[in-house]
Amino acid sequence: MGERILVVGGTGPTGVPLVRGLVARGHEVSILHRGTHETPETPGEVRHVHLDPYDEDALREAAAGPAYDTVIAMYGRLRRIAEAFAGRTGRFLSVGGVPAYRGWMNPDVAGPAGLPVPVGEDAPLVRDVAEDAKGYRIVRTEEAVFAHHPQATHVRYPYVYGPRQLAPREWCVVRRVLDGRRRIVLADDGLTLHHHGYTENLAHALLLAVDHPDRSAGRIYNAADDEILTVRQVVEIVAAALDHTFEIVSMPFELAVPARPLLMQPSPAHRVLDLSRLRADLGYRDAVAPRTALEHTARWLAENRPAPGGTEEQVLTDPFDYAAEDRLMEAWSDLRDSLPDPGFATVPGYGLAYSGPGGRPRSKPEFIA
Repeated sequence: MGERILVVGGTGPTGVPLVRGLVARGHEVSILHRGTHETPETPGEVRHVHLDPYDEDALREAAAGPAYDTVIAMYGRLRRIAEAFAGRTGRFLSVGGVPAYRGWMNPDVAGPAGLPVPVGEDAPLVRDVAEDAKGYRIVRTEEAVFAHHPQATHVRYPYVYGPRQLAPREWCVVRRVLDGRRRIVLADDGLTLHHHGYTENLAHALLLAVDHPDRSAGRIYNAADDEILTVRQVVEIVAAALDHTFEIVSMPFELAVPARPLLMQPSPAHRVLDLSRLRADLGYRDAVAPRTALEHTARWLAENRPAPGGTEEQVLTDPFDYAAEDRLMEAWSDLRDSLPDPGFATVPGYGLAYSGPGGRPRSKPEFIA
């Protein structure tokens, strides 16, 4: 028999597939939101509770109504939502973010600089507001959730991609395709691994937590795509989905200024999440393969283009200044061409452990070079 479930939010990129999945499972679903982002993709049988979750009095009034079996909070003001529904629901599921991890926002605080690969749920969290104010607030919020709901399930999201994303990273590539650009700047050959989560996959993770209340009670989970793609792979997959190819112009991170909006972080260090707990406890596997998800996202953006200079581009902070990009690429080409021959007496090789095209090189130095 289905449960009475309230989703606080429910109209965003992962909220819509979550709500659809709950309805498909036979649950009686209500969504609490402001009513400003209605979508026809929300099933018709879903009940809408329209109020501003930032209005504490209205939120408390809504929570004082009929009790729900489960409340899923995927909106801002998570501390207040957790407090309002304390004692008013059988289960509380919440969504937060991976900046809770020390070093996610500020990789220089880790020693050596950069996060461990992968980052598990037991990794150090931000405990010093001076190091990272945002991460510190996220950790405090998680603590508040479990203070009010000791058996809660909390899911840490990475950056979300897919339809309806308000800051669509892939638009940095898609617009350049649509504008006919043939070259694109990437930092350090685009080899950074930056874990993301497709909308349908993240919703799938939440649905698994709903399906397994005993296993997920009192637990925190990382959620993201199973497959982690490099920035370069993202660019190439998105371009190919639109029948386009780019010449990748690789520059050192410090020089690759046009690549910043696509990289979305202050260093080329990897950001990789450990999903072992989600897999072991709840049996998670990607509902949609990330390569397929990126192709779908690219085509969706091409058909639903953000306005030039509009909110999405402002949030991405990509000026699409192609004249400046061309000047930078030409200057970089000139610099490389002008580098002097270092004059190695013996050219450094790869060693006998080499693994690459042609197999292991021969042992003589002249063949290792």
